[in-house]
Amino acid sequence: MAQRILEGRKTRTTFQSFLSGAPAKDYVFQKMPYREQIHKGAKLIKEADYLLIGAGAGLSAAAGLTMGGARFTDNFKEFIEKYGGPFMKDMYSAGFYPFPSEEAKWGYWSKSAMVNRILPGTLPLYQKVRRMAENKRHFVLTTNVDHQFLLSGFDENNVFATQGDYGLIQCQKGCHPKTYDGIKMFRQMDQARKDCLVPSYMVPVCPVCGGPMEMNLRSDQYFVEDEKWYEAEERFGQFLEECEEKKTVLLELGVGFNTPAIIRFPFEKLMREHENMSLVRLNLDEAVVPEEFGERAVGINEDMEKSIEDLQMEVQGNDGK
Repeated sequence: MAQRILEGRKTRTTFQSFLSGAPAKDYVFQKMPYREQIHKGAKLIKEADYLLIGAGAGLSAAAGLTMGGARFTDNFKEFIEKYGGPFMKDMYSAGFYPFPSEEAKWGYWSKSAMVNRILPGTLPLYQKVRRMAENKRHFVLTTNVDHQFLLSGFDENNVFATQGDYGLIQCQKGCHPKTYDGIKMFRQMDQARKDCLVPSYMVPVCPVCGGPMEMNLRSDQYFVEDEKWYEAEERFGQFLEECEEKKTVLLELGVGFNTPAIIRFPFEKLMREHENMSLVRLNLDEAVVPEEFGERAVGINEDMEKSIEDLQMEVQGNDGK
């Protein structure tokens, strides 16, 4: 339930109150055949009034935005050769490299923004998720920072990206609650970068305190939650309030056990508290569901590109239109 204040009036669920660190104790891999899982998941979605989508890194990886492998070595060869070491094994780890200068830091992050936010454009798998949701009252809660839900046509009023955006920058110390569009800057840096470095005149500085800037990605206590972030949080709370009395499906896409307290565990908490909710969990390796949920939950343990396409086609009819 949403939090309540002393006067007894219901308040919106906040991001902090939604989080949950309590895992289930009765996880099982369901033995139902794959086609039956798809049919059951599609049936739950078609019969629902509301659809709450929770999306993690597994969805973007299935869509093609993998952080390692050839995609990393092909795009970041110069960085791997220059810096090497344990950090330069994938894009996630490389983000924690102790770059020796601001020119070096923005050399890496401008490239990362180009590869993960600017150049990919709209990915087909995200479009399939949108088509599956478009005829339902829906909302998206995501930890992904690649902007794909908005690029694929989801209304920004129905998306809460809690962990930031590859296209935004902020004061490194969060001295003021504002983020800045970095897309144009990243494009310019990408053109000017030499030997993994950007020119000193391109290094951004905070317009308020004069200190260094940072990517708007949640990594420490200085992450900036700006006005738009709080507006999205408010809309998320409103949606959850509506769901309390409606037949709702929690559609979980690619959420593993890396940061389960943001989506996976809270979804399970919602299931325990609301009999009107059902869970459809898609994950290549971690589609376990609590056994206590019985017929209200289905865990589809299959390649997500395939399972999302199959689910979308059955939700909308066999022609997939």
